[in-house]
Amino acid sequence: MGLLGSFHCVGMCGPLALSLPINSDNMATKFFGALLYNAGRVVTYSFLGLLFGIIGRSFALFGFQQWLSIIMGSLILLYLLLGKRFNSSAFSIPGVSTYFTKLRKSIGALYMKRNFSALFFIGLLNGLLPCGMVYMAIAGGMACGNITGSMIFMGAFGLGTLPVMWAIAFFGNYLSLVARIKIRKAYPFVIALVACLLILRGMGLGIPYVSPALSNNKKEMLECGKS
Repeated sequence: MGLLGSFHCVGMCGPLALSLPINSDNMATKFFGALLYNAGRVVTYSFLGLLFGIIGRSFALFGFQQWLSIIMGSLILLYLLLGKRFNSSAFSIPGVSTYFTKLRKSIGALYMKRNFSALFFIGLLNGLLPCGMVYMAIAGGMACGNITGSMIFMGAFGLGTLPVMWAIAFFGNYLSLVARIKIRKAYPFVIALVACLLILRGMGLGIPYVSPALSNNKKEMLECGKS
């Protein structure tokens, strides 16, 4: 998900990566700077996994993990169909537009500082910018039903985006526009597959690893809760 989604990120965050305040004359500095920037993004994604993992864990404790998985999968499919409308609606929420404006100003201020710490913090803040791929990953992390699993899921998503995003920051615009367009066409299908897997998982059809059945202990807990 992260690897294919990173080609979508090239179009969204590529300009940020290409304009990073890195000394292009020193290859070692450029290599380490690009790595720090992307490490910041992975840290932010893992932290988001922690926050939303707590929410997912709360659902699991009350026996709603399967419903959460179905809802998250359905929301992902809905986002694929109504992506642009969703983004417009999100920015119309009071305070959201102001928040992202301040976030972008903070990133702009860091671009004026040409040091390694600034590169790391640019990556940290970049991970908070609005991104449909990150929303999809958060949905998958929540559906894990536990904090550790959610953090690993989001961290793995971030690491999946690292090869392409690091290469963009280090090598520059190395991939042709035509190749990028072709690869980006594949990622909606991957996201749709993830959504369907989440829905299947929540249905508890007894398929090992894909749609495991609800354990007897959980069934008893749910029955006790209903009684």
